[in-house]
Amino acid sequence: MKKCLPTDASAWATLASPSPVAAPKPTQPSGKPAKPAGKEKGKGKGRPDEKPAERVVSENRRARHDYEIIDTLECGIALVGSEVKSLRGGRMSLDEAYGRVDGREVWLLGCDIPEYEKANQLNHLPKRPRKLLLHRREIGKFADRALEKGLTLVPLKMYFKDGRVKVLMGIGRGRQTHDKRQKLKADTARRDIEIALRGRGGRAGRSKD
Repeated sequence: MKKCLPTDASAWATLASPSPVAAPKPTQPSGKPAKPAGKEKGKGKGRPDEKPAERVVSENRRARHDYEIIDTLECGIALVGSEVKSLRGGRMSLDEAYGRVDGREVWLLGCDIPEYEKANQLNHLPKRPRKLLLHRREIGKFADRALEKGLTLVPLKMYFKDGRVKVLMGIGRGRQTHDKRQKLKADTARRDIEIALRGRGGRAGRSKD
């Protein structure tokens, strides 16, 4: 039997042209999806050059008035649990505190950390001696200098750093009465200048408005 061929020209064109083939769909690789471009690895984490956050509990402002601070060193301190909890509440005083070298150990004396109210029978003595944590080379290089004539180990501030309690100790030379007066005058003059500059900045801002 003879095949019937199409007589229409458009039908011939349809037979002659191949049927379009659909493009294959892109497949996703197995595993985790790729991270968007532009995001750096480790974004959101603390940078190595960033300083750890500090929360100051107490500062010994009197020490810088009574002593000329020659050098400072950050120290650890041995505390019990009730003392740390009391410090988190911001309760302590360094006004009468000082450091003492005893053999190859350094102690903080006179530091007043009040009892923690919820500690009950496991509380601490508020003004007990507390050992400062230093390396041997630090004791030899820093603390031994306090044995020199006229030099004293004084605590400048106590603070939390990365969740640990730290003490900034200073080597101080006692000021004479006239030195204290000069220091007081210099501090007062500096505060007056700062207040004047702040007032000038406020007036400049209002004038622009």
